[in-house]
Amino acid sequence: MANELTERNENLISIVSNNNLGDVLKPLTREIHLFDSFVAGVTYLKDTSVLDGIENGDRLTLQREDNKFDDNAILILNSDNKKLGYVPERDNLIFARLMDAGKCLEAKVDSIEKKGTYTKIRIGIYLIDF
Repeated sequence: MANELTERNENLISIVSNNNLGDVLKPLTREIHLFDSFVAGVTYLKDTSVLDGIENGDRLTLQREDNKFDDNAILILNSDNKKLGYVPERDNLIFARLMDAGKCLEAKVDSIEKKGTYTKIRIGIYLIDF
């Protein structure tokens, strides 16, 4: 049936950015800083080479995840859609509710600290408003 609804896992920003409509809407968007946090779970990455390409100011995608350990889990992905980690569980409740309500959120890298084999990535979380 041509009028069926389909569920998409992409957020609105990625859908709009990958189409010509993104060029029209981009000047109309504004970023509202909501919170400062960090990327949790970096030490559990199977492929740590994903951390080598991260720089200050990089935009990161936030995506809800069906997770048996945390009902409010939010994945943090780099520009190649590779997993960096998660929004910390202690911080994710409000952001998960906003995302579930259809709001677009993204993160930006504020700083990167390397201590031996551990990498701490501080991020700012932003609401993208149209």
